[in-house]
Amino acid sequence: MTDAQTRINQQVTTNPVVLYMKGTPQFPQCGFSGAAIKMLRACGGPSLFTVDVLADPEIRDGIKSYANWPTIPQLYIKGEFIGGSDIMREMFEQGELQKLLQAAEG
Repeated sequence: MTDAQTRINQQVTTNPVVLYMKGTPQFPQCGFSGAAIKMLRACGGPSLFTVDVLADPEIRDGIKSYANWPTIPQLYIKGEFIGGSDIMREMFEQGELQKLLQAAEG
């Protein structure tokens, strides 16, 4: 495991909900990251830990190989990779994302 992947592993296993995104929740730097934040806020749930991949090139490259997923944003709940914004949108529309986030609270 690279240093970046070690840091990623630590982040996703010590925080109940982690979103790797471009920008910050206050200033998303791409539409997909902005949409992900809006969905997560609409769901409520536990506090959200975000990582701005634009601020850390090692994390930006490392996260893609960590989950073998080529795009950002990436959502992790209780250490498990959930998916990117398209998967999040699908789960949100079906009510599944809300259930996962509620379960992560306890």
